[in-house]
Amino acid sequence: MRTFGEAPPPPTLFERLKAGLSKSSAGLSDNLIGIFTRKKLDATTVAELEEALIKADMGAAQAKALAAAVAKGRYDAEISTSEIRDVLSREIASVLQRIEKPLILDTAKKPFVILVAGVNGTGKTTTIGKMAKRLAEDGKSVTLAAGDTFRAAAIEQLRVWADRARAHFVAGKTGGDAAGLAFEALEKARANGSDVLVIDTAGRLQNKAGLMAELEKIARVIKKLDASAPHAVLLVLDATTGQNAISQVETFGATVPLTGLVMTKLDGTAKGGILVALAAKFGLPVHYIGVGEGEDDLQPFNAQAFARALTGAEG
Repeated sequence: MRTFGEAPPPPTLFERLKAGLSKSSAGLSDNLIGIFTRKKLDATTVAELEEALIKADMGAAQAKALAAAVAKGRYDAEISTSEIRDVLSREIASVLQRIEKPLILDTAKKPFVILVAGVNGTGKTTTIGKMAKRLAEDGKSVTLAAGDTFRAAAIEQLRVWADRARAHFVAGKTGGDAAGLAFEALEKARANGSDVLVIDTAGRLQNKAGLMAELEKIARVIKKLDASAPHAVLLVLDATTGQNAISQVETFGATVPLTGLVMTKLDGTAKGGILVALAAKFGLPVHYIGVGEGEDDLQPFNAQAFARALTGAEG
């Protein structure tokens, strides 16, 4: 019991997820309640369940597989909405389990170089700042490199995050050569003894061949200093784009070898199911998810908690 005037305990990961995924969960819940008023699981309700999962952006193939898994051994049986939530939660968690992998730094690589890519508006620079803060809190020395040289605002935004995380900061002039800046940043990170170097890149659109070529050039140039770098290439995806996230993974993956994903803005969309579709199609690790604007709202991905929050199953 809490005494008067005592601060409430911080929300648990599940509570953060439940709040952040409320729009996705509400959309799916409305459909589930509408479907299972008849109480029995038959061919019609299974087809409607499949359609509800497609509407939640889980993709046609995955929706079909999940609906079939729910129906297995349950035809013509009476089933409540809460039971459906529990079954769906377990099935979705089993799909997501293989992508629940934390970002592990190889301490033999110093600095461990992380290249971060993504299209405009995904929250990439903010994500880098929040990652730097987490790394610093874990006792890591960090250098941030402002490789998005096209936008002065992005450079200044990253500078502010570097100050918050007490990280070293490397930037060049606006419009300068991003690959050259990345090379310089690696030199400086080595000199200052940083454990981690995180390189921001321009928010490039997939159809801009020149910008995609620049991303490939950054990766190529830093190999001149460290043949094994970059050690991680993360793609930041905006959950509100839904199925478009799939084409982004395909396009970026054709340019640089992606090692992991970060999904942002899950709190602002009803399309949280896209993470299930991505897991089934690519199997790329999801290291972090963003469920709010706060500094601590970038959370390590937890498959079971995510599945429960998405389906509205009890924690």
